Amino acid sequence: MDYRRQNHAVYYTRYHLIFTTKFRRKLLKGGMGAYLTYLIRGVQRHCPEIQIIDINTDQDHVHILLSIAPKLAIADAVRSIKANTARQMKRKFPFLEQGYFDNRSIWSIGYFVSTVGINESVIRKYIELQGREDSGQAVLVLKDATGVSP
Repeated sequence: MDYRRQNHAVYYTRYHLIFTTKFRRKLLKGGMGAYLTYLIRGVQRHCPEIQIIDINTDQDHVHILLSIAPKLAIADAVRSIKANTARQMKRKFPFLEQGYFDNRSIWSIGYFVSTVGINESVIRKYIELQGREDSGQAVLVLKDATGVSP
């Protein structure tokens, strides 16, 4: 596993993030989708607490697999990604300033986020056996989805 480190924390966080274009407009075709992918990858240069692992776009939405430092709220990370990409997309494609987008954002207000990590059944078993493991009555080995111990 790829553990990340900060001054007082070691962490492995993975989030699946999805957000859509405003009014589900099919904007992210061809070059616009590729440019957006480039911009999203650039966010981590300005905000090292966000690590972009994978990105894919459809015509009206974006899927991102990312890691966020524990000190940063997911809402703040999403706000940073959306604000920076909207500003730069409107600069590169001036037509986005007109019509549907009313000078605010090209993104819809909401987003979907889900955590990705160690299998829930492994965590439940770990919690269940916690007291016994501490007293030496049980030994538990955590394994990720591939069966590899961290």
